[in-house]
Amino acid sequence: MKRIIFLLSAFTLLSLSAFGQEEGKSKYNLPYKNTYNKEPLVTENEFRTAKAWNQKPLSFQEARKKLPSPVWTGHDTEIEMYWKAWETAWSNIRQPEPGSGFVSPYLDIAYNGNIFMWDMAFMMMFAHYGNQVFPFVNSMDNFYSHQHPDGFICREIRADGSDCFERYDPVSTGPNLLPMAEMKFFRQYGDVDRLHKVFSALCAYNKWLQLNHTWPDGSYWSSGWGTGMDNLPRVKSKYNPIYSHGHMTWLDTCLQQWMVDRMLLDIGFYIERWQEIEDFEDEMKFLKKYINENMWDDETGFLYDRYADGSLCPAKTIAAFWALQTDVLEKDRLDRLVAHLNDTTEFARTHMVPSLSADHPKYNEKGRYWQGGVWPGANYMVIDGLYKKGYKDMAFKVADNDYANILQIFKDTGTFWEYCSPESMEQGFMARGKFVGWGGLPPIAEFIEYMLGIHSDCAESTITWEMRQLEEHGMNNLPFGKDGQVSICAAARQNASQTPVVTVTSNVEFDLVVNWGEDKTARTHVMPGKKQTVRF
Repeated sequence: MKRIIFLLSAFTLLSLSAFGQEEGKSKYNLPYKNTYNKEPLVTENEFRTAKAWNQKPLSFQEARKKLPSPVWTGHDTEIEMYWKAWETAWSNIRQPEPGSGFVSPYLDIAYNGNIFMWDMAFMMMFAHYGNQVFPFVNSMDNFYSHQHPDGFICREIRADGSDCFERYDPVSTGPNLLPMAEMKFFRQYGDVDRLHKVFSALCAYNKWLQLNHTWPDGSYWSSGWGTGMDNLPRVKSKYNPIYSHGHMTWLDTCLQQWMVDRMLLDIGFYIERWQEIEDFEDEMKFLKKYINENMWDDETGFLYDRYADGSLCPAKTIAAFWALQTDVLEKDRLDRLVAHLNDTTEFARTHMVPSLSADHPKYNEKGRYWQGGVWPGANYMVIDGLYKKGYKDMAFKVADNDYANILQIFKDTGTFWEYCSPESMEQGFMARGKFVGWGGLPPIAEFIEYMLGIHSDCAESTITWEMRQLEEHGMNNLPFGKDGQVSICAAARQNASQTPVVTVTSNVEFDLVVNWGEDKTARTHVMPGKKQTVRF
């Protein structure tokens, strides 16, 4: 009898080890029976068995000497705001708690002590610029380390390493934006080794969503929390807007899944593993067809969520603009969608872009969270999508508007906020302050990429400079590759059409493309070595 008990105990320990308690780590603390259908790709996920490591950050005073350093003559407040954002972020660096199963130091979201998938992905869009000074990108490793045997990753994980939700809860996971953050990092640093490391975890999670978050027709569902946009009025009134899937097809989730399928195929191409996920192409074709046939309204020229009865949700929301991150819409439809950003009765408010169209009954002038609030992550998605899709003038319009509002709020309050009001230059209703957090997107990423106009693509060995400012401006210590450092500065000009003169210092080779005036462009090849002046 004792032998039987001993064997059963040994089997139990082995089971616990196999399902999330490797090397003494208690990752899941599941109070229910094992129902995992194992995903083979998870076995390649080396983060699940990695040992935790700590790295004490430099003091901010020391870090500031090494971080990307902007130049913009006559714009001292903008530069002050940039450094204040970095300083606030620096104060939110955390180390993994012993026994949590977290494997890396990380940037805390400045909310409740937990890590959130949605917030983390957006924070990496600005934090990656500091990765040569502190390894911010490894913040995402703490999600990969907590991947379940079937591929599931919880969207919110406590500092002690425990999941906040059971995996089949409608609010348990999403949005699936980790690949977007990984590709942003790759474009800045060209780190193929990291793509090799994260590929299996990202693909396994994507497959879990395909199996567990789709309706019988293949379209995707989520929830208010699952999309990150808690109280957006989308589901029918009988459903809870935060916790329920509402038996609805969720527009942003479908668009994000198309985007992620494309990104994972791109990663697969870089590491020569795309053949393993060829079926993602089939889903992309299906989602494009489904969205165009079932979620586009030709009368209004907009995309909407779809109810179970086939009718469309009447709310025009920022979710539709995830189409800018995809190739789902043909140009005529995309033109019509983008036109809504110029409509003053909808999205062209004092502070662009409200999460909910201003003509909706639930729209609130203070924002009331996602009932009109202007959110840094969502705005960055819109601006980035407009730029990549060739709507540059609109991208600059939204960026200029967003940045001007954030700058004024910073002048008035001295800090950064979780979200903002759409109708006035002030923070949103009950918004959290000192939020860096994704509040770092406008003063850092938006500032570098749209105010200064510098876009890096290390994978293509190219820096593109959209030169719109007339004063002397540029960036020192810009990371470009693992150890690359680039400093570029444009001399002052009399007008936008004047040909720029650029001074470049670099320890890496790259092509510099400068766009200015009315469709003027020039390219020069930069070699590592001494400072050089380029007259186009």
